[in-house]
Amino acid sequence: MKRPPVASINTVAKRLVGRSDLLISRKSVRESLVSLAGLIGRPVVDPDGREIGRLVDVVVRHGEETYPPVTGLIVKIANRKSFINGARISQLTPSSITLSSTKINLEPFSRRPGESLLDADVLDHQIVDVDGLRVVRTSDLYLAPFNKEVRVVGVDISFVSFLRRLFPGSLSRRPTPDHVIDWASVASLMDSHGVVRTSGTRSALSQLRPADLADLIEDLAGREQGALIEMLDPDLAADALEEMEDDELEGLLRGLSAERSAELLSRMEPDESAEVLRDLDDEHRESILNAMESATAKQLRQLVSFDEEVAGGIMTTHILVVKSTVTVADALQLLVENRERESSDGVLVVDSKGKLLDHIQTVELIAVDPQSLVSELIAKPFPTAVTIDTPIEEVVEEFSNNRGSSIIVIDEKNKPIGRILADDLVDALSKNRGRFSQSGVTRS
Repeated sequence: MKRPPVASINTVAKRLVGRSDLLISRKSVRESLVSLAGLIGRPVVDPDGREIGRLVDVVVRHGEETYPPVTGLIVKIANRKSFINGARISQLTPSSITLSSTKINLEPFSRRPGESLLDADVLDHQIVDVDGLRVVRTSDLYLAPFNKEVRVVGVDISFVSFLRRLFPGSLSRRPTPDHVIDWASVASLMDSHGVVRTSGTRSALSQLRPADLADLIEDLAGREQGALIEMLDPDLAADALEEMEDDELEGLLRGLSAERSAELLSRMEPDESAEVLRDLDDEHRESILNAMESATAKQLRQLVSFDEEVAGGIMTTHILVVKSTVTVADALQLLVENRERESSDGVLVVDSKGKLLDHIQTVELIAVDPQSLVSELIAKPFPTAVTIDTPIEEVVEEFSNNRGSSIIVIDEKNKPIGRILADDLVDALSKNRGRFSQSGVTRS
């Protein structure tokens, strides 16, 4: 299930975010950065400089904007905490916040959907540096005025900044832009209600390869793994889960609801889903299967029941089947409709009773008249087929003898029910390397 190591993945990430478009690269923004860590506990004053209270936290709103605007301040006034609307901020400095009016409406704070507290929810939490393809911990956050609002523009991940926060005085308020990641390159994952959704980072994450996303998910911990999954398109999330180590994926599923697990596993290749379900305890497996659509659950229950040491235990049921009487155009349309599946390299042709006749490759279909019948393309060599109960050793021999990209799995009536891809066989071999080596099936 796990992919081999990929070298120089940072070169892939560098293309995701245009450096020239990042706010941190602008001189005016860099010169106006204010450290959140240095600002916490500092005075909030009125236009005449009179202290109103001390800053406890900063509230931001997450939505379609890349740089979240500050929507409010939580300020300790006397012995209570009050909320001040962010529109009242007139000046932001490393040592204080000045409000635009002496008349302010003090309100009790109530978190609204899409809001998070920078100090409580983001500072010292794990985030994903999308540009660098790594999981990091926030040492500091930086605010700056932009488009007439104060916004979060950067994240400091340096250990020096973390140490600086341990000491009082002006040193703790000094920004270090050279170590700041632009917020547009970051996926901030958690608030007290779950996911912090940022449109820019969702778009960047969607451009990463599933294998890279799997690495990021494995580097996260607990609830933050689930938070990153929630930020991904469900199909991309399923692709990433297929690339995870088995034990890591089992741990992730334990932290997700049965409904969410069912949705993701339903989008994975059936053989991959079956492999995961097979390793879960009976109660957990049934809770997930019961949350699936009945047809999908029935299919996976059958796959889980097969022994992993026979063909049925490593096959995928994603196959494209057409009758010999359909046109090439119909077969091509089926391929187009299923182009995202691994099975889209061709179609299996069956007779009127559903028995296997041939496997026609895509390149063969596009080379002939679309109005011709698929039956006209049936010819030797015919595809290699094995039954559900064929031992893996024999499947290996068939692959070795025919050197095809896959082997068809048929039932007792010669009807195709699945196929075994080369990478599925490699997975099976890696798990049973010792046994196969001793039997002489594998050779160096």
